[in-house]
Amino acid sequence: MLWLLLAAIGLFVGAFGTLIGVAGGFLLVPILLYLYPDKAPSSITAITLTVAFFNAISGSVAYAKLRRIDFRSGLSFSAAAVPGAIIGASITAHLNRDLFQVIFGSLLMVLAVYLAFRPMRRDNRPLFRGNVVRHLTNGDGIVTTYSYHRTIGIGISFLVGIVSGLLGIGGGIIHVPALTQVLGFPVHIATATSQFVVGTSTLAAGIQRLATGAFTGVAAETLVLAVSAVAGAQLGARLSRRIPGRLIVRLLAAALGIVAIRLLLAPF
Repeated sequence: MLWLLLAAIGLFVGAFGTLIGVAGGFLLVPILLYLYPDKAPSSITAITLTVAFFNAISGSVAYAKLRRIDFRSGLSFSAAAVPGAIIGASITAHLNRDLFQVIFGSLLMVLAVYLAFRPMRRDNRPLFRGNVVRHLTNGDGIVTTYSYHRTIGIGISFLVGIVSGLLGIGGGIIHVPALTQVLGFPVHIATATSQFVVGTSTLAAGIQRLATGAFTGVAAETLVLAVSAVAGAQLGARLSRRIPGRLIVRLLAAALGIVAIRLLLAPF
């Protein structure tokens, strides 16, 4: 019964995470904290980083077919996110469950409140003057033009990598809002590009976890969740074609708020 439950959880996390471009780790972490009250944060995040990696790779393949990923920007962001993820993963081993839960819940609440009150600027202009101009043609032949500040984007990606490795959440919950609100990326390109960056950062953090033995005793659970999340990611990418960008951001805000309240007000 537990394995069926884990498979269902992986399917949902994969679909919803890919839909909003965040790999689903922010949903999976609190679920696993509840299901496995005796596991250390390092083991929990080892599972979620692996699932986030496979979910992000699956979602990236689907988004690549739709031609929504800005690969040139994604590669520069990934180069900054990877060392950040390794640093964050190294810090997790020194956190107990209570402190880990407070940090995680507080971060989610801040992001939920921000997105709820400012889901998307109508003009989609970046906060900083862009020094990079991009032209992206999607699978439907529609050309999207936008600009962003490369240095700020790289700095943000480094911080996202730290959060990804520290909390085992992929980092997309910060990266997607940052791409849309700060850098001025169109939402659908932001979610797709974020999936690509999450794939690289979670791989780096996952390797760090493997080297420290964090997967001991949780390998089977990791496999079940990862396989089901891959299937869910394909579904999420297809659903994204039918859902407006503004609704995607609002779904992200609502999900963040619910999980944050559960973590902060109802300790496991």
